[in-house]
Amino acid sequence: MDRLPRWADVALVPLVSLILAGIIAALVLLSIGQSPVEAFRVMVDGALGSAYGWGYTLYYTTSFIFTGLAVTIAFHAGLFNIGGEGQAQLGGLGVALVALSLDWPHWTLALTAATVGAAVFGAVWAGIPAYLQAKRGSHIVITTIMFNYIAAALLVYLLVDVLRPAGQMDPASPRFPEGAKLPALNDIPVINLIFQKAVPANVTLFIALAMAVVVWAILWRTRLGYQIRAFGKSEPAARYAGINPVFIIMVSMLLSGGLAGMMSINNVMGEAERLLQNSSEGAGFIGIAVALMGRNHPIGVVLAALLFGFLYQGGAELGLWTSIPIEMRIVVQGLVILFTGALDVMVRMLLTRAFGLLRSQKLGAA
Repeated sequence: MDRLPRWADVALVPLVSLILAGIIAALVLLSIGQSPVEAFRVMVDGALGSAYGWGYTLYYTTSFIFTGLAVTIAFHAGLFNIGGEGQAQLGGLGVALVALSLDWPHWTLALTAATVGAAVFGAVWAGIPAYLQAKRGSHIVITTIMFNYIAAALLVYLLVDVLRPAGQMDPASPRFPEGAKLPALNDIPVINLIFQKAVPANVTLFIALAMAVVVWAILWRTRLGYQIRAFGKSEPAARYAGINPVFIIMVSMLLSGGLAGMMSINNVMGEAERLLQNSSEGAGFIGIAVALMGRNHPIGVVLAALLFGFLYQGGAELGLWTSIPIEMRIVVQGLVILFTGALDVMVRMLLTRAFGLLRSQKLGAA
């Protein structure tokens, strides 16, 4: 039976899927009377053509790395965590409570405490569906989706009736103290030689990259990671080998929720500097596409997050400088998700046949 080479499965399949998504997106643009070439130029110039554009692209990328890693670590355990959005919002609550609890003397102390707060709140919110799955047999997809809505409603209540300062109309927490303000890339020595204007990308980017390394080390360099991957491949075999399914489900989802919660450091603490109603900005759902396109590997997740960061910032530029509706960004994202997720098997099958024909031709020539 023909099989794809490892390099083709890891790199070529996502690349072909991306090209197919781009072709369909170009046809959609042509159908509404717009130029795909001009749209692509505006997106590239706006997202990658300047340090300012890169600052926004990397800001979105940071959030998507966290949520992509969250989906990845759950996926390796055979769990589909669709609750990243709610876990990120509860992580934002953890960040806000920590940041507002003290008049922090320095941002490093505030960042350390807020990271713990975000991870704990996100993990706890993921731990409830995990317990229901492990102990009651509730489907993790259904419960995590439901908990997204519960998190949104809970956050609205807290922002309107508990955290909102007296006399303030918009549902938001007070601004964080000056000591909890994170340095943006334009504030960091040496890096500010590149980013000379104020940008939203901040030190959280380096935490996200560090978490990618940590997730890789956990999954492929520890006994726990081996157990997670074994359980995800075959639960009956893992049970036979003595792996505790309740333990794996709980730990995997706690790690996943903690990573999703940490995303809020970037948005809540790094950019808004207060807790807002829609603090997660949809990053929890985008993380699913990032993990799928990144083949559930931390390196792939980082690269896929960069792509979606480009799509987010480039799509915003389309809305600013062209008559193309900003909703086209959602169309392109949907096409990328379609081809990298739902139609992944089709792309892999076509490439497998193509490689099979090449092998046959080489054998015939020999």
